[in-house]
Amino acid sequence: MPTPGEPLFQAAAANLNPWTEAKVDTKNPARGPMLIISGELDHTVPRAISNASYKREKRNDGVTEIVKIPNRGHALTIDSGWREGADTALGFVKRFV
Repeated sequence: MPTPGEPLFQAAAANLNPWTEAKVDTKNPARGPMLIISGELDHTVPRAISNASYKREKRNDGVTEIVKIPNRGHALTIDSGWREGADTALGFVKRFV
């Protein structure tokens, strides 16, 4: 499916641009609950990166949680075990609706 490439390029250049649109305000008091889902076998975004994001975000007053899904790689939403990730996210959302 064709989509705009601008967000992809903004994210790719985020470390090079101090005024990037992709910058995250980790102190935003209005941010909602955040769930970080990490695949145990993910080599694209390793657990250390997910943990670093969690540590940064948990300083926010909003709810921040992290979940590791065992035996799963980076394609959490598109491979044959997608339902486990979806059920995890849905359970998290239901707690706050």
